[in-house]
Amino acid sequence: MRLLKRLNIDGFVLAIFSMVILASLLPASGVGADVLDWAVKIAIGLLFLLYGARLSPREALEGFTHWRLHLTVLASTFVLFPLMGLAMKPLAPGIISDDLYMGLLFLCLVPSTVQSSIAFTSIAKGNVAGSIVSASFSNIIGVFLTPALVLWLMETTGSGGIHAGAIVEIVLQLLVPFIVGQLLRPWLVGFLQRYSAPIKIVDRGSILLVVYAAFSEGMNAHIWSSTSAAQIFIVIGLSCAMLAFVLGVTAVAGRALGFSWPDRIVIIFCGSKKSLASGLPMATVLFSGGTVGLIVLPLMIFHQIQLVVCAMLAPKFAEKSNRLAVAEG
Repeated sequence: MRLLKRLNIDGFVLAIFSMVILASLLPASGVGADVLDWAVKIAIGLLFLLYGARLSPREALEGFTHWRLHLTVLASTFVLFPLMGLAMKPLAPGIISDDLYMGLLFLCLVPSTVQSSIAFTSIAKGNVAGSIVSASFSNIIGVFLTPALVLWLMETTGSGGIHAGAIVEIVLQLLVPFIVGQLLRPWLVGFLQRYSAPIKIVDRGSILLVVYAAFSEGMNAHIWSSTSAAQIFIVIGLSCAMLAFVLGVTAVAGRALGFSWPDRIVIIFCGSKKSLASGLPMATVLFSGGTVGLIVLPLMIFHQIQLVVCAMLAPKFAEKSNRLAVAEG
């Protein structure tokens, strides 16, 4: 740990890269993939139970009623991102293939992540209650809005069906544990105030599980070998540019609109993310089997980049949160 600090290397970022390497060498498959899927669900459920237990009912209510914050996040997810995707149209087919451009546009249309957005907000000491509502609301709306945008802006060969099961999954996996945590708060709040390690471990451990699961799925689908290395590097570059632009816009917008620092953390993290968990199943429905691999490749690349970048930003934001808390007395 001392060596990592001396070299200015964040151990969490190193752990994420380790998960990528592990999934590349030993991707979970078969029964192992099923066990991993349940492990991810359990970790996320535990994470939201701890969030519920840590937040006071007043903080939770404020998070649920902060509609100005939620509309700002939705504007980034479903307005700013789609406009960026359409702006990249001249790149195809000269710089990138048509399929990869469609993949870039598709990633711009999917909803925000839930678990990682909230986990990073928690690590950065932002408005966790607000992030829970913003990220969850984005996914619920995305179940309806993303297929509609795809059918409007892209050519698809699927049915474009809307899965009500996605809403049920969000409720059961995220909101129910959170409510249970609120109910158990009188018995757990003392322990959580004395020991912050449990939430920190679950926060970061759940993200590592998501990275390993996502990369394993990509390796098993042979996504990385479906196009040339040059095209992959171009998509990586475009993904980095897109993420940098959105991070900049959300940071400036949060400050310009007069949001508090905890709320600005929510806007940055929830407004800049794209959900692989929601995007993959939608892609299988909306596109033919032969093109799905290339369509989801940009989303997989963007997903990994956003996790690494946000893992670097979250501790920096936490330092500023601590400084502001000290200044406010």
